[in-house]
Amino acid sequence: MAFIASVRKAAGITQVELAERLGKPRSFVSKIERGERRLDVIEFCQVAEALGYEPADLLDEFAKSKRRQTA
Repeated sequence: MAFIASVRKAAGITQVELAERLGKPRSFVSKIERGERRLDVIEFCQVAEALGYEPADLLDEFAKSKRRQTA
């Protein structure tokens, strides 16, 4: 999911750092960012918090980015 990659990069966090915060291998983050793996709700919340976001705020940003893409 390119959205997660852009948020991560904007936060100045590497894939390795995000993976460490999540207690997952770097390949977990890489697969999400390439769209090879989708996040369930719990995982999305964990990723949001690891990136320094409230999950609802990150979901709102995601929805806004999708609306901008289709407009």
